[in-house]
Amino acid sequence: MIPDQQIIEGCLAGKRKSFSLLYKKYASVMLGVCMRYCKSRGDAEDVMQDGFLKVFSQVHKFRNEGSFEGWIKRIMINAAIDNYQSNLRLSFVQESGSLHDTENFADSGPDDDDLPEALNLSKDRLMAMIQELPDGYRMVFNLYAIEGFGHKDIAAMLGITESTSKTQLLKARKVLRKKIENIIENYHTNRVIAI
Repeated sequence: MIPDQQIIEGCLAGKRKSFSLLYKKYASVMLGVCMRYCKSRGDAEDVMQDGFLKVFSQVHKFRNEGSFEGWIKRIMINAAIDNYQSNLRLSFVQESGSLHDTENFADSGPDDDDLPEALNLSKDRLMAMIQELPDGYRMVFNLYAIEGFGHKDIAAMLGITESTSKTQLLKARKVLRKKIENIIENYHTNRVIAI
């Protein structure tokens, strides 16, 4: 495998083969990143293509501060955010009221130790559940729970308030929790019927 530094130098020199190597090396990983932010594989592929165009045109800006893969990932996340904002597909709902009542809902529910191994969700199934979230929920959930950004940063990236970011995250978690509870309920129902 060719080291990143060699690929970067080739890209800086304008070598087409280096651009191709960069794409081949990171396309599958970056498609996975983009799929977390998009509803369909086709949308994710479009976002990834836009992201790689930005990578190719901005490779000279990489300063070897952190990993090259991390730098590319950040560009892909920004491409996903840009895509949603340019298409006006984000629909954040400003809500009044306190978040106090719902903040700790993630601590309630079935204990993981009580769940049978048969309920372990596959990566693909979890990805599908995340992709089914409404756009705003999905964006905030991914940025917070997967990428590790704080609500202040998410608010700045998406042009929303911190309160809206928190609300969107709580709603996303509720939707995902409900989906998982339905899977558990179906499991127990099917088990009773089988007995």
